Amino acid sequence: MRHYFYGIPVSVMKEFFATCPKGLENLLADELTTLGAEQVRETVAGVHFKGELAMGYKACLWSRFASRIVLVLSEFQMNDDLDLYLGAHTIPWEEHFPGTSTIAVDFTGTNPAIRNTQYGALKIKDAIVDRFTKRGHVRPDIDKKSPDIRIMAHLGKGKANITLDLSGPALHQRFYRQGTGEAPLKENLACAMIARSGWAGEPMMDPMCGSGTLLIEAAFIAADMAPALRRERFGFDRWLQHDAELWQSLMMEAQVRAKRGMQRCEVKLFGCDADPRVLMKARDNAKAAGVAHLITFKQADVSALENPLPMPTGEDEARQVGMLISNPPYGERLGEFPALLEVHQALGDALRRSFQGWRVSILSASPELLSCLRLRADKQYRLFNGALECQLRNYQIALDSVASQKEVAQDFANRLRKNLKTLEKWAQKENIDCYRIYDADLPEYNAAIDRYQDYLVVQEYAAPKDIPAQKTRQRLLDMVQAAIKVTGMDGEKVILKVRERQEGKQQYQKLSTEQHRMEVQEYGVRLWVNLYDYLDTGLFLDHRQTRRMLGQMAKGKRFLNLFAYTGSATVHAALGGASETTTVDMSYTYLDWAQDNMRLNLQVGRQHKFVQADCLKWLSEADGQYDLIFIDPPTFSNSKRMDESFDVQRDHLLLMQHLKRLLAADGTLVFSNNKRHFKMDLAGLEATGLKAKNITQQTRPKDFERNQHIHNCWIITHADNAADAV
Repeated sequence: MRHYFYGIPVSVMKEFFATCPKGLENLLADELTTLGAEQVRETVAGVHFKGELAMGYKACLWSRFASRIVLVLSEFQMNDDLDLYLGAHTIPWEEHFPGTSTIAVDFTGTNPAIRNTQYGALKIKDAIVDRFTKRGHVRPDIDKKSPDIRIMAHLGKGKANITLDLSGPALHQRFYRQGTGEAPLKENLACAMIARSGWAGEPMMDPMCGSGTLLIEAAFIAADMAPALRRERFGFDRWLQHDAELWQSLMMEAQVRAKRGMQRCEVKLFGCDADPRVLMKARDNAKAAGVAHLITFKQADVSALENPLPMPTGEDEARQVGMLISNPPYGERLGEFPALLEVHQALGDALRRSFQGWRVSILSASPELLSCLRLRADKQYRLFNGALECQLRNYQIALDSVASQKEVAQDFANRLRKNLKTLEKWAQKENIDCYRIYDADLPEYNAAIDRYQDYLVVQEYAAPKDIPAQKTRQRLLDMVQAAIKVTGMDGEKVILKVRERQEGKQQYQKLSTEQHRMEVQEYGVRLWVNLYDYLDTGLFLDHRQTRRMLGQMAKGKRFLNLFAYTGSATVHAALGGASETTTVDMSYTYLDWAQDNMRLNLQVGRQHKFVQADCLKWLSEADGQYDLIFIDPPTFSNSKRMDESFDVQRDHLLLMQHLKRLLAADGTLVFSNNKRHFKMDLAGLEATGLKAKNITQQTRPKDFERNQHIHNCWIITHADNAADAV
């Protein structure tokens, strides 16, 4: 609707507000100023501006950074819900839409009176409906999913702001996406990356292009194509003050510019991705956007990345250079890091090897991953991918740059090679496929690394408090990179965990709800392990020799396994010929796991009992007799499911008193724990009628030789039993 004075159109200034992701405010303000906006003013995640209706339309059509454009209808002081109702009621809604329209009200913000956003939206809806009905109009209906008119309200700093959405679907939706990858980059963030990179139309490449968003948005910019040109629906379509003639003229102008720009555009855009399915989606998206002829897509892994520009044909001809912009995956879980480290290291090497002279701009939420590029940033910007804070770093690859020759964490890598040279042959000879290959051998690389067939489990120990967290984190990531390179493992098969250096085995912390089980074997015994879902894997590698010994001792014996965990010792005893086995643990999860381990080895039957119980309480009440007992209690436990706390140093004699009652006259008890500097009370033990022999040296495997305190192990028998079990 245009306003006239004596037949002459009158300019009417309107107030608008453009929302955007945090970090894009400055870019959006500059863009709106270029489009002709007046009184432009930035705020958090948005920009205020004024202009005629045409300015609002231009913002909807041409803004590459905005999420929404809204028309400000009213702003007023608001202390309580009555103020909100009256403020909304005074707006002449009948001038904006008829009662036959459907509406939706979105409300954000709270105060002591409006504590619920749904309640705030309801008060505005009531005010609108009441205004229509009091004037004898049909009342509008509510349609939250696809309304004709969307009203947006915000409460903050004692004021309520009510606006009319002109955009319809969010403006970052360009409606060319036929399919996306797992974490598609929003189009306005992609445009922000392009703007912050300083790209000026030179050849551009995205080596991990995903659904192609960066390249498609770059093509729009190069071809002078309005980002909303292909959109079929806007929020103002059914607004009574919508000027269809004015809008049509702006659309025609944009179409002419796009046609002319597309004819003249000679930009060279290149996209790569390792996943052929994702690459197919990118091609479909580019085709739907009308820019497929401007983009060359190629399937390629980042480790094999090559410069797409032709090499110079003569000595005097300079090599062409371009801009590489990308949003590599950065993951949100610690366990995803190893594969991502490998990707970033490979990307950094490829840039130095093949992209000399190019400018590079990389977005990531992980500064540690960006450091794996081994590049020095010229500039750095703060952007937000949704709620996730990210860094966009700009680099210049030197003309004389070469792929990194210096090995990451060289001292660690050399030690790991040395360990592997010895341990791989030993493990093959011993017929085991799970063993420790590194255990904090070097103080600055404070972690344990275990090999499970073709998987690596890296467990970081807590660093001393005087070492900066950033330095500790970087050392860990360097160590993981070096481990991948030295072992040749696929980064996808490297599992990274962080744990305190604790002495007991009480920390069976669950890490996720997924199930990742795999079968491993030791000395012919088959066992299930889970490398991903728990802090521990289900198999204590340092007790490998102890389990083997129990199997050799078990023939014809009644075997008891207390604090049994996943029952691996029970499996060894059963396969060693135990006449019966009893497995006791407080956890249903681990008892089920123990039964699965037994079934895996075809050890089933009534002679194998599984008891869910607090082991200490069970011990005090049990009255059976056992020829061979294995007990590996935690160092300390105060589980809510136990009646009392347990400390192995304090309580081991009480434990032995109960075990003596269950131990057959010529029976053998194997007692182990992980308490550093544990001291057996030999005098107290003798007073109970038992004797002990320390066999720790015999039960500590070769791969744990460096760790003298990984566990201690004892053979205990009745004092009058002359037999020497070992």
